[in-house]
Amino acid sequence: MTTRGLRAVLLLAAVVPVTAAALRASHLKFYADRHRIELKPQPRRSCPDCLGAGGWWVGGANPEMEACSCWANRPELRIRLLPVPAWPDEPLF
Repeated sequence: MTTRGLRAVLLLAAVVPVTAAALRASHLKFYADRHRIELKPQPRRSCPDCLGAGGWWVGGANPEMEACSCWANRPELRIRLLPVPAWPDEPLF
């Protein structure tokens, strides 16, 4: 691995934990695997309407949960990752 490649890997290794810590402090849930990266909104603990529960139950014959606007109306971000091509078994030349 070249010096430039090693530097990029070390920089990425340093940035990911800092970014994950910043997302934990916000009202977003971070999920990442080899196929996608997702940022989903979460209920705010300081919301005066739902008190951090994310919604409330609406009574009646068929009770349903009504989502609070502190998180339900916020968009979700999903980034699909492209597959990494396989490394060749043989040298190029």
